[in-house]
Amino acid sequence: MRMLDRKLVRDLRRMRGQILSIGAVVAGGVSAVVAMGSTIQSLGNARDAYYEHAHFAHVFASLKRAPESLADRIRAIPGVAAVETRVALGALLDVPGLPEPATAYVVSAPAAHEHAIGALHVRRGRHLDPAGDDEVLVNEHFFEANRLAIGDTLGAVINGRWERLRVVGVALSPEFVHNVAPGFGQFSDARHFAILWMNRDALGPLYGMDGAFNDVALTLAPGGSEEGVIAALDALLEPYGGGHAYGRDDQPSNVVVTGEMQQLRAFGVVMPAVFLFVAAFLINIVLSRLIATQREEVATLKAFGYSDRALAGHFLGYALAAVLAGALMGIPFGVWLGTRFTGLYAPYFRFPELEHHTSLPLVLVAIAVSGGAAVLGALGAVRAAVALPPAEGMRPPSPPVFRALLLERLGYVALLPPAVRMILRNIERRPLRSLASVIGVALSAAVVVGGVFAFDAARYIGRLQYGVVEREDVTVSFTQPRSARVRHELASLHGVRRVEPFRSVPVRLRHGHRSRQLAVTGLEPGGELRRIVDLDGRVYGVPPAGLVLTTTLGRTLHVSRGDTVTLELVERGGAERRVPVVALVDEMLGVAAYMDLAELNRLVGEGPTVSGAYLRVDSAAEADVLAALGRLPSVTGATTRRAMLASFEAQISESITTTTVIVTLLACVIAVGVLYNGARIALSERGRELASLRVLGFTRREVAALLLGEQAAINLAGTPLGLLLGLGLAFLIALGFDSELYRFPVIVTPRTYLSAAAVVAAAALVAGLAMRRRLNALDMVQVLKTRE
Repeated sequence: MRMLDRKLVRDLRRMRGQILSIGAVVAGGVSAVVAMGSTIQSLGNARDAYYEHAHFAHVFASLKRAPESLADRIRAIPGVAAVETRVALGALLDVPGLPEPATAYVVSAPAAHEHAIGALHVRRGRHLDPAGDDEVLVNEHFFEANRLAIGDTLGAVINGRWERLRVVGVALSPEFVHNVAPGFGQFSDARHFAILWMNRDALGPLYGMDGAFNDVALTLAPGGSEEGVIAALDALLEPYGGGHAYGRDDQPSNVVVTGEMQQLRAFGVVMPAVFLFVAAFLINIVLSRLIATQREEVATLKAFGYSDRALAGHFLGYALAAVLAGALMGIPFGVWLGTRFTGLYAPYFRFPELEHHTSLPLVLVAIAVSGGAAVLGALGAVRAAVALPPAEGMRPPSPPVFRALLLERLGYVALLPPAVRMILRNIERRPLRSLASVIGVALSAAVVVGGVFAFDAARYIGRLQYGVVEREDVTVSFTQPRSARVRHELASLHGVRRVEPFRSVPVRLRHGHRSRQLAVTGLEPGGELRRIVDLDGRVYGVPPAGLVLTTTLGRTLHVSRGDTVTLELVERGGAERRVPVVALVDEMLGVAAYMDLAELNRLVGEGPTVSGAYLRVDSAAEADVLAALGRLPSVTGATTRRAMLASFEAQISESITTTTVIVTLLACVIAVGVLYNGARIALSERGRELASLRVLGFTRREVAALLLGEQAAINLAGTPLGLLLGLGLAFLIALGFDSELYRFPVIVTPRTYLSAAAVVAAAALVAGLAMRRRLNALDMVQVLKTRE
């Protein structure tokens, strides 16, 4: 072993506490990279493998009704490889054990062979019998949420007819990896929303689709143009009430899965960056102090002919040792953490196989990134060692300049006890290092705030969405638009206190060459049950004319207030209407467009019609109202705000617990690493001074108060700064979470701030206890022999 290597090993053994604490911070960054990266890879691999195996369609379209013969013309479109025509509709379900009716999206099952588009994966039970007119397959979300069993029966109102359906199996489909369906919104309650598959020959006649279809999915041939196929398909379907095809990127379930992976990527970049930044400046501080105490050794080595490159490699070895320690700790923890995060998605994203995998390239990337950060942090200290001339290194460093504190110069010295003056002088004497320690403490508090704020925001979204935006008790949807007189029918139901109808019109919204397909919602002016509300809780009234768009939709279309957009009315064969945009509202969930109900009906060219209604009902009569709605043949859906809120809270509860524990643990690692290294460096620098005080009669407690008081002052200065940095980190993470599905408001509650301060205080206590043991073991005689 070379002499420099032996010196490195001895120094590392002596500094093992500091190296391990820095390694723990590096481990936090490595584990975050491995955990987030492996979770993204696991979800992506499961998604891609399932989509390919199940022949997930590339293009989708809905229409009113078309003869089956049209399928041959669709197949003839250049670029189309295969076509699957289907029947799809909404229905109400009577579910055993569920007091209120559930809503279902019923779709004809694809052919039972492996090459079918969107082939079903039967998880339990069996596939449909071609002769089984009453048989259905149920999606796994709904099956498990209602604790159903194979063989259970469901009552269903399909197109106004009561049917008894028998569950013969549980199926997965690439179109419903997440429990959403076209036309049913982006968020659903697993217990009250089902996907059912029936035989085409059984479902078609129930909906008047014998020999016809109202939904189509197709795959593209290699090299086929999605844009060209969509344009040709729209032209074919326009006479049949279609004309709004969309690609896989806009498929509701795929949008949710892809959006979640994008947000994981954003979180997986910000958090490791914080840890590696802390590790870099800790390495810089420790190496700078080490080189300062080894000035004579460095000068001697250079005088004996060791090159600058050899010395640089030697001192970089300390940084690489910390990286090695961090990798050994961080990789297993990151694998475990990734497995935990992947498991959190299993209840929400249903793939035939969702296994956690950690690839070797990802581990190598994590090590390389952490190694790069460590080298960058060490460069400044190494440069100082390399630049030190031998003759200069042989001389002791210039003594620090002592000056009176500002309070002393102002004449308030009597206000400060001697111990406090000593602490403040030592901090003021080394302002840059003290500032670095303050920043380190601040970053640990910022990690807690940035990691936990998302759940503060989620709770805020829940309160705002289900307390200010959605104030109805029940939302009713109709199979087809009905006359506005239906509000009187609904109002006559026992227990209904208020009825506010709405109209939903599918359109293609176009501005210039940009377009977006969605439904414009018509609301009554002055409505109390469903309101337009922005992120800050401001309520916007429905204007008498013009469109109100969400800001996300406005950015997508490059629309500003006052611009005019074109509405292509899908229900009117693509007829165009030009409408001004009168307001942009920053809503939290999804994208939307709103109009005055009467103005929307006038625009469509029909009399007063509605697509559904919002109801306020007596809490004691809610079950009776839902039962009555289930008997109405025109009702295709009835959802309760109570059920949606319960589902929302259940979805975030487990994620909150897991993430909060992990983020708190990682923040403690940063705080302990910063405070412990700061105290160790202070002890090594002030060992002679502290030993002298002990000889002069100071007690161990008084000497400990001088050393740990400095760390307490740094802690007190860093914590408020950390809370402010945490707010900035929350803004950064919120930008990464911003998507069409939802926007995260930057909401940080006092409880989160207090938690962050408590985490830092606990970490300071741990570091202080470790240093107290070293102080108690201080060899006063040996320290006093140390030469300056």
